[in-house]
Amino acid sequence: MRPRLRPDRFHLGLLLGLLLLCHRAGASIHEYYNGAFIPRSNSFFFHGGSEGLYASAEVNITAPASDGNSFIQFESVTFRQTKESASMHSDMQQKTGLVEAIVVEIQDRDKIGGRYLNTDAICCTRELHDRNLCKVGEVIIRPSQDNSDWPKRIQTFFDGSSEETTMVTQAIPIIKTGMYYLYFMFCDPQLKGTIIKGRTVWRNPHGYLPGKMAPLMTFYGFMSLAYLLLGLCWFLQFVRYWKHTLQLHYHITAVIALGMCEMAFWYFEYGNFNSTGSRPMGITIWAVTFTAVKKTVSRLLLLVVSMGYGVVRPTLGGITSRVALLGFVYFIASEALELVEHLGNINDFSGKARLFLVLPVALLDATFIIWIFSSLSKTLEKLQIRKSTAKLELYRKFTNSLAVSVLLSVAWIGYELYFNATDPLSELWQRSWIVSAFWNVLSYVLLGIICILWAPSHNPTRYAYSEDTNDDFDDEGMPLTGSGVRGIGDNLSKLERKERKNMDHVFGMGDDLEEDKRE
Repeated sequence: MRPRLRPDRFHLGLLLGLLLLCHRAGASIHEYYNGAFIPRSNSFFFHGGSEGLYASAEVNITAPASDGNSFIQFESVTFRQTKESASMHSDMQQKTGLVEAIVVEIQDRDKIGGRYLNTDAICCTRELHDRNLCKVGEVIIRPSQDNSDWPKRIQTFFDGSSEETTMVTQAIPIIKTGMYYLYFMFCDPQLKGTIIKGRTVWRNPHGYLPGKMAPLMTFYGFMSLAYLLLGLCWFLQFVRYWKHTLQLHYHITAVIALGMCEMAFWYFEYGNFNSTGSRPMGITIWAVTFTAVKKTVSRLLLLVVSMGYGVVRPTLGGITSRVALLGFVYFIASEALELVEHLGNINDFSGKARLFLVLPVALLDATFIIWIFSSLSKTLEKLQIRKSTAKLELYRKFTNSLAVSVLLSVAWIGYELYFNATDPLSELWQRSWIVSAFWNVLSYVLLGIICILWAPSHNPTRYAYSEDTNDDFDDEGMPLTGSGVRGIGDNLSKLERKERKNMDHVFGMGDDLEEDKRE
């Protein structure tokens, strides 16, 4: 039985499920909902967040949370211990439990714990306390030589038999550019089962955008202008030769418009995020959807151009439905992945869950690449047999451009894997935006090449499909004798049979694959 890609209710259910799972995520406003502490060594910790922060231009000690400053602010952070833990103490006792908030710059991570004391302990033990190296019940911290106040420690105590305690609202000014991590920790085993709720606000000097994302807002602004310029040039050429436009020109116009809208939506989404500190679901969903649609339509454009649509064939024939189906499945997979990455907290998903979303997109991308180059090979072979010099030169330029882009993509994927493998703690966060920006630039360059190669002109028939093959051969200087035409027809028939056989083998396309015999 022939394998078929068929959309079903699973895709719609997956999309709705992701929308429910992806609550409004504010990377600069970290909210905690009954978060549990995880045991590690002789301590218990909860990861409160991590971001790249730039140093404040001028630190205002009296108002560290004012505009222009870079800070981490604690708001309504509450710890709740279990009833069993609280009942172990009387109402008159003070400081019956300690929870510490520790802010550390990633380069000072070795200053947390007893590594410098040749011990694996994170919390101070009685033996270390007796040696006056630390205080029992507290996390071991070695002060930095440059600043004795760092890593930063904020202590919050339970009193008596109270089940809850709340941190004092305060802001920590950032005076050094770096990647900062926040941990909530306690050492007392009796506090096991304690949960945390509340939120922390992280801000850079120029807004709430995390340091990793801040350069992307400027990048999307420039890309919006780049698409606007490309669209203006294409529109002027389109209007100038509108009487001679081809169907393919309308598809290219659609991709340019989608790219322009995509970059504009991301720019305004990042601008709103920078000013408010949170990502509203409405704007983000629109931006994500435009990204998924544009990626899908761009890949379909490359595919139909590679098949020779409008050049060696007037229609796609029987494979139209399969091309559309592949595009639909790719849109669903891409939309799901983008929703999770931009609306939800990706750290909440396990490696297997992320693989579940990334793997389908990667496999579909590979399918597009194989199909595109397979179609290009057949289109070039047809043009060589027909001796269509102008069209052959056009497709050779397109093939070379596409091959270079694939090589660049493979090289960049290798670099991206190397970058992620060698920087697990995001120490190179100031350069990480380049990784995602590259794909937008590459997509734009490929679209520009297609616009140049298939630009509207006063003589579109030179590159367009012609029903009268005899005229086409005559234009290319081919002999029009009966034997010559018959020989070419025989070669084309063999090529069509070979193409049909290969398509059946690779993509499972059988008897319903139709070729336009007028070619």
